[in-house]
Amino acid sequence: MSEAKRLAGEKAIEFVEDGMIVGVGTGSTVAYFIDALGGIRDRIKGAVSSSEQSTARLKQHGIEVLDLNHTGTLSLYVDGADECDPHKRLIKGGGAALTREKIIAEASKQFVCIVDPSKQVPVLGRFPLPVEVIPMARSLVARAILAMTGGQPVWRDGVTTDNGNVVLDIHNLSITDPVAMEREINQIPGVVSVGLFARRPADIVIVGGEPPIVLR
Repeated sequence: MSEAKRLAGEKAIEFVEDGMIVGVGTGSTVAYFIDALGGIRDRIKGAVSSSEQSTARLKQHGIEVLDLNHTGTLSLYVDGADECDPHKRLIKGGGAALTREKIIAEASKQFVCIVDPSKQVPVLGRFPLPVEVIPMARSLVARAILAMTGGQPVWRDGVTTDNGNVVLDIHNLSITDPVAMEREINQIPGVVSVGLFARRPADIVIVGGEPPIVLR
């Protein structure tokens, strides 16, 4: 699957235009995009990063990492996903960067999602749904999500997000209305964000392969 990830990541470079500040996500597929971005670093103004991990990789390539508060709206955001449905709605957060990823997606005019074929699903929920939670609310949120969805919340023990919070992974879901579930989980006090990207889905999905498939 690493070859499919590389092909997807490199294909996304075609959406980068001269002078852009590029929003950059997190994960193994995005790492290939960052490596390819390093090859054209002189053509871009810099990047906005969704994680400390991606920031380090961008800096290794000599790409300046900028603060979203200073850049304003971005033209392009490139990120991966843990699942993608036929409507380009996503589950993200396997790397625990979901909140910053969601912020950058919201700030971007175009969201290009890069995946390998295994991430395509007819209905979201096979991959456990990550929810970032303020630590003191972990048990409260878990009980509320269990009652609301019937899914089984599991604390991702030992994981702290870049924001200093914890992650609950919700197992055994079949998410037929991801927009509604995203909205409802976000209303639970203590939830920072939920890894459903449904209200603001991807605009374009690139599926790695020979050749990569571009879904618009």
